[in-house]
Amino acid sequence: MIKKIILIVLGSLFAVVALIAILFYVRGPFVGFPGSRTAEGSRAVSDGGVKIAGWNGGVDAAEEKAGMSISDAKLSQEGDSLHATTGPAATYWMNGANASGDYTVKATFDEPKYMSLNTHPHPYGVFIGGNDMGTPGQTDLYCAAYGNGRFIVRGFGPAPFKMNGFRGDANDAVHKAAGQGQPVSQDVALSVKGSKVECSINGTVVASYDKALLVTGGKLKSTDGAYGLRFAHNTDVMVTGLTMTKN
Repeated sequence: MIKKIILIVLGSLFAVVALIAILFYVRGPFVGFPGSRTAEGSRAVSDGGVKIAGWNGGVDAAEEKAGMSISDAKLSQEGDSLHATTGPAATYWMNGANASGDYTVKATFDEPKYMSLNTHPHPYGVFIGGNDMGTPGQTDLYCAAYGNGRFIVRGFGPAPFKMNGFRGDANDAVHKAAGQGQPVSQDVALSVKGSKVECSINGTVVASYDKALLVTGGKLKSTDGAYGLRFAHNTDVMVTGLTMTKN
């Protein structure tokens, strides 16, 4: 009798899990996930879109599945700064901005009010190795910093992949905001140097990978390709000094 009850309970739990999985697939991500069209997920910004001539943008596949587009985020020019407001998680790149061989791509990211659009830290940074940009087959690698002292190295191949785990890593080089609503700034760079790809934050190499681990099936097609900016959902960030230099 007890065994029968256990089997019934397990069967019910399996059915619930299966139903949740089906709903996730059909309706898209839940509260708090990128692509979630809820108060705690990705929130569309007003007057969105790419407002700078020569720039392009795209949102993650999960965001598209939830019915969001690059028009639900905003990239504009304010003086010498680029102002990114998301919205869905987004990638931005310039026409003809490509890098090959050994090079470094870097930019400075200023978050005027830490966590102003979210209830937990969200990252931003630079990407390299962009190929088939704006298509379902897009591949790229990005390094992004959080205002709480952590960072992530991730990419699309074209499915998402993670190089340093789900939560990323903490590093003393990554600046921490004094508190919610306070300013925080990060200098983020990705470099290709021979057989290595390095992420540097505020002048310190925080992660280094063999190129062979990145240019492989399910990851990058090449470290050659487009470069640009990467933002998680619900961020408000000013960017200056986006440059590519040959190493």
